[in-house]
Amino acid sequence: MSANDTSADFNDFPAHVWPRHTRREEDGVITIAGVPLPEVAEEFSTPVMVFDEDEFRLRCREMAAAFGGPDRVHYAAKAFLSKAVASFVDEEGLNLDVASINELKIALAAHFPAARISAHGNNKGADFLRLCVAEGVGRVIIDSAADIELLDYIAAKAGRRQDVLIRVTPGVDAHTHEFIATSHEDQKFGVSLATGEAFAAVQACLNAENISLQGLHCHVGSQVFDADGFTLAAERVLELYSRINRELGVSLGELDLGGGYGIPYTAPERALDVAAVAKQLLAAVARTAEELGIQPPKVLVEPGRAIVGPAAVTVYEVGTIKDVHTGKSDVPVRRYVSVDGGMSDNIRPALYDADYDLRVVGRYTEGELVDARVVGSHCESGDILVDELSLPNDVAPGDLVALAATGAYCYSMSSRYNAFVRPAVVAVRAGVVKPMLRRETIDDLLSLEVSFLENSTD
Repeated sequence: MSANDTSADFNDFPAHVWPRHTRREEDGVITIAGVPLPEVAEEFSTPVMVFDEDEFRLRCREMAAAFGGPDRVHYAAKAFLSKAVASFVDEEGLNLDVASINELKIALAAHFPAARISAHGNNKGADFLRLCVAEGVGRVIIDSAADIELLDYIAAKAGRRQDVLIRVTPGVDAHTHEFIATSHEDQKFGVSLATGEAFAAVQACLNAENISLQGLHCHVGSQVFDADGFTLAAERVLELYSRINRELGVSLGELDLGGGYGIPYTAPERALDVAAVAKQLLAAVARTAEELGIQPPKVLVEPGRAIVGPAAVTVYEVGTIKDVHTGKSDVPVRRYVSVDGGMSDNIRPALYDADYDLRVVGRYTEGELVDARVVGSHCESGDILVDELSLPNDVAPGDLVALAATGAYCYSMSSRYNAFVRPAVVAVRAGVVKPMLRRETIDDLLSLEVSFLENSTD
């Protein structure tokens, strides 16, 4: 918000940031899918994550339509996973990507078909790979030479042949945050295209008796809004396809271009045109394949944030409010508004300087706008949810506020810092509320304790 915004502007909300079934009713209460957010807060306490099931499903369908069918789209579970989410993905016909053994176990507990699961990770470990092979996971994404050797051994012991893709780092800078850029050379994922490691990995997979190489994989980063980075990566990787075909006589049928599709978090940010990006990307793959004289591979993608991010909001209750002198002449006073959550349920502002759209959800506001900062309740000066915003000065303790677009990487990266417990997650659809994950309790925390003092021999 700018300093020229009015309180009336604050009562509005950017529709392209919030779930599309969000409404501000005549009494000022914000509803999602017909469910008033204050009612959810009263029943499940705060913080609480409210998940618009239809928003999630619609985004699954939009991705499927853009890229040629649900079988081309793998939902990236690391963004947010529960048994309910896995069932939604299954019902929409999408595939699923997991990045840990426990993500795989959650998917299997939801009876997600293992043949439609791909397993990622730079350090999978024997237990993870054994479970992949035993359950018949559709694709294991090879991330290193060590992966190949260990997986071949495990598959041999199980008497199976495992389908794989090789993750290649094509050296493309997607102009994103350093911590979420994953395609440049100096990082932990994949095997290098430039150094020849990728070609060596292909040879090793083809020589392995219990591995079946289906194609290559790459990922350029996160929060990407155009097809340029994906296109350049695809062109570079397709040159490797051509070399494999030319020198080894092998045609690989799949090209997984990863995820990273961006979403708007605040009003000035634009929404991703999924159909336009997909059209440009698929055309580039077809054109490059034709130029190289090879059969174009089947293109797969792995959206996570772009599906689940806009589908949820997090509701908090306002607590302490105080005005602080900043020491700056142009901003003499800043109002600090504390809420009953913070970095334990949303670490992204502290980790990535992420910004969010915040609105009062229980009523209309009428006060003048003041410079404000919304902070959490943790014993940490960096526990900031919204660093700078113009907030009506009638926001008071007990008000309910919500951050939009918290569906991705908030709950999945949550912690128990200061012994806070993880919030409840509830789904809303057609006026009905269904709990997805219950709120943790102090009993959950204490259940991990062992009777150390009682068992002491001293």
